[in-house]
Amino acid sequence: MEAVRTNVPARLDRLPWSRWHWMIVIGLGTVWILDGLEVTIVGNLSGRLAEKGSGLPITQSQITGFGAATYVLGACVGALFFGWLTDRFGRKKLFMLTLGVYLVGTAMTALSFHAWWFFLFRFVTGAGIGGEYAAINSAIDELIPARHRGRIDIVINGTYWAGAAFGALLTVPILTQLPVSWGWRLAFGLGVVLGLVILLVRRHVPESPRWLFIHGRGDEAEALVNGVEDEVGEGLEPAEKYIEIHQRKQIGFGQIAGTLIRNYPKRAGLGLALFIGQAFLYNAITFGYAQILQTFFQVPSGSTGYYFAVIAVGNLAGPLLLAHLFDSLGRKIMITSTYVGSGVLLLVTAWLFHAGALNAVTMTVCWCVVLFFASAGASSAYLTVSEIFPMETRALAIAFFYAIGTAAGGITGPLLFAHLVGTGKVGDTVVAFVIGAILMILAGLVELVLGVRAERQSLEDLATPLTAASPSAT
Repeated sequence: MEAVRTNVPARLDRLPWSRWHWMIVIGLGTVWILDGLEVTIVGNLSGRLAEKGSGLPITQSQITGFGAATYVLGACVGALFFGWLTDRFGRKKLFMLTLGVYLVGTAMTALSFHAWWFFLFRFVTGAGIGGEYAAINSAIDELIPARHRGRIDIVINGTYWAGAAFGALLTVPILTQLPVSWGWRLAFGLGVVLGLVILLVRRHVPESPRWLFIHGRGDEAEALVNGVEDEVGEGLEPAEKYIEIHQRKQIGFGQIAGTLIRNYPKRAGLGLALFIGQAFLYNAITFGYAQILQTFFQVPSGSTGYYFAVIAVGNLAGPLLLAHLFDSLGRKIMITSTYVGSGVLLLVTAWLFHAGALNAVTMTVCWCVVLFFASAGASSAYLTVSEIFPMETRALAIAFFYAIGTAAGGITGPLLFAHLVGTGKVGDTVVAFVIGAILMILAGLVELVLGVRAERQSLEDLATPLTAASPSAT
């Protein structure tokens, strides 16, 4: 097919920040609130769900161990499946579909009557959330101007912890004021309500013009960008940078997958390291945090939500306060420092815990400080894999690294850490912390060696599209 010239990417990158960009942030970024809400509700309610009279014959270790692993397995499968569909059929169709899958899974979880039902629909819910990660990160990076891409991506991924804080506080009255038989069902039901609101807002988010042009829909891409430019008004500088594209409606899965491994092996290794490191560190703390507080510090199950709300605030503050540095100081120095720094701080926390120097409050403060840095680092993992691979592979690349890294840390992590914390021995819990810390530090060192200086650069300059007239790997 004859090559077609376009300056759509350059026109998108030179747009000033506008109401149109805020619509994208609100419509797409809110899904992380749902994910944070989901994980926190399950973690905080694990003790109540295991109580007699809950209507669900299940143990706390099953919830924080196998249940958490099932949710993450669903997220990994969903990311791969829906990520492939996102590159094939477009960002907009898939970020609507995946939110629908989440809504069904959460609603059916609220109706659980047996452990197998609970596990099944935790898997379905996870599949929806995993698909969201692929569809939304790719759409955000393709719609946000290059000079804002780092901070916006990191802040949006960090909003997971706004949902976590809300979920933590939500579980307090459920645990203390509502009957054990249906209070937890109400918590999941509220997640469905929030998801429906997001679905209504998301209808107005456009398809990625970059995706449209590559897939033979250049007229739609031009019309969309023209509309945004008209909305912004006069004063825009000419976008003189063009790229030649061989438009294709479909790109084979084999070509996409082969490109990731064959053309970008160092970047592939970097993506895996970042995802595995952050997944293990977070699972070492968050999936078993309520059990740690109850087992070692005798915190009542109804009060753990307050402690987790504090942790969530620290996690949210990290991306909010540090995100702009990823665009100004640069990706490499910030990703390395947040990964290594959070790992070292978790080792210090493990040492203090083993020495018996911590109580419930000071342990929570330590977690809060660790996760302030870790949260910005973890968000940068999604940013990294969404901007350093070609346009045609973007959603699948996000899905691939999320699935592999999260499967390693997010499936084996909960199973391993639930066992270690469940023994009730201080030494075993210290081992869980040390594992998460060391893997986080190692990932930071990989970034130091293999990291890509992607700040303020066009996506097409970072990785030439496969459909470009003269593609080349970098």
